[in-house]
Amino acid sequence: MTPEIALNHSPILLHADPLRVVLRPFTPADDPPPPGSAVPSRAQGLANRVLALSAQDLDDELARVIANFSDRHRNIADVLLRRFHAIAGTLIADQPMSLTQQHLIGAYFSEEYAFEAAALFNPSIVAHPDQSHVAPGALRFILSLRGVGEGHISSIAFRTGMIGADGSITLDPASPLATSPHIEILQPDDSGVRLSCRECRDLSEIVIFPITLQQSHGIEDLRLVRFVEDDGAVTYLGTYTACSGQDIREELLQTNDFSTFLLTPLRGAAAVNKGMALFPRRIGGRYATLGRLDHENIWLLRSDDLRDWDDGTKILSPRWMWEFVQLGNCGSPIEIDEGWLVLIHGVGPVRNYCVGACLLDKEDPAKVLGRLAVPLLRPSTLERDGYVPNVIYSCGALVNGRTLILPYAVADSFSTFATLAIDDLLAAMIPE
Repeated sequence: MTPEIALNHSPILLHADPLRVVLRPFTPADDPPPPGSAVPSRAQGLANRVLALSAQDLDDELARVIANFSDRHRNIADVLLRRFHAIAGTLIADQPMSLTQQHLIGAYFSEEYAFEAAALFNPSIVAHPDQSHVAPGALRFILSLRGVGEGHISSIAFRTGMIGADGSITLDPASPLATSPHIEILQPDDSGVRLSCRECRDLSEIVIFPITLQQSHGIEDLRLVRFVEDDGAVTYLGTYTACSGQDIREELLQTNDFSTFLLTPLRGAAAVNKGMALFPRRIGGRYATLGRLDHENIWLLRSDDLRDWDDGTKILSPRWMWEFVQLGNCGSPIEIDEGWLVLIHGVGPVRNYCVGACLLDKEDPAKVLGRLAVPLLRPSTLERDGYVPNVIYSCGALVNGRTLILPYAVADSFSTFATLAIDDLLAAMIPE
């Protein structure tokens, strides 16, 4: 008989908040001009109309914009000016312009986006890089979340909080403001972008929204991990799915300080599938990740290059009824004394998503030591309804002492937490 696992459920519920908005780039759609036509693009035409305004009209309209939005966005004039400079080289006629013209053109090429208006789900959690003034046994953390707004477009949002020595969880209040990052396109050949959010006063102000064409239909399911190199250097990495509307691929987020972020595409056969999760250190001198090379099994992949993933070894296949449709990971493996603890999701009848777990060998993670025969979490009558019913999902958990802190999402709608004893979880596993 499988031992019972006692879960403690947090009263915290993280719901979508349509009041949280960020300023992001906007470019009007364009129709292809007739052959041989000298008609300017819609963007150029829009800029021309602004440039034709009188000085008084320019001043009055910009004053209205600033008055209307300055309480919703910090340093809004600077954001509008940055937006102008981002498009000036390609879309705006090369002519002298006043600062007011530049600001107003920037306003016409910007839009407010309620990045979590529809849903806030699929959380991942890591230890905060700043553990100063934390009580013994407690742990400050960073939570990443998938926010969904207009057009079902996904972005990455963050929250911070504390795990008490007694296992209690508290979240810091979210800032009412969200900050538009400084955007640097690294190269025109799809080599990635760098985002700087140094103006943020709180991590909850950071929003990583789609920027490139490959991300245009969403940045989904960030799986964060605190990665420690062989020399002890620490960086924070996260794999996520970039959706273009035509195809998907895995991309990599990298940051040392949660202020500047590098987003780059991954390469190889595994990078065209969802759900890669990096191990928190090299194994045998090589990077390792869990992912998919098909649509129903979990594979272990190794690589000498953090951004290149091809072949792998299948380590887990559907076995129990709650995972007959497919398996996938629920975040990066967690190193404990007994091995690598991996949370997994299984899809069963009526497309129910449940959360389970397995244990991998520490030296050879292709070797499965044990796994749960029954779900750790499954959709209940109280937690099943929402945007996508019957889904319980997580993108990463955290261990503090011998307690597992598991943030998870319900029905692709909202997020909450559960905690449980590592010893109880391991005792419930069936040897492979």
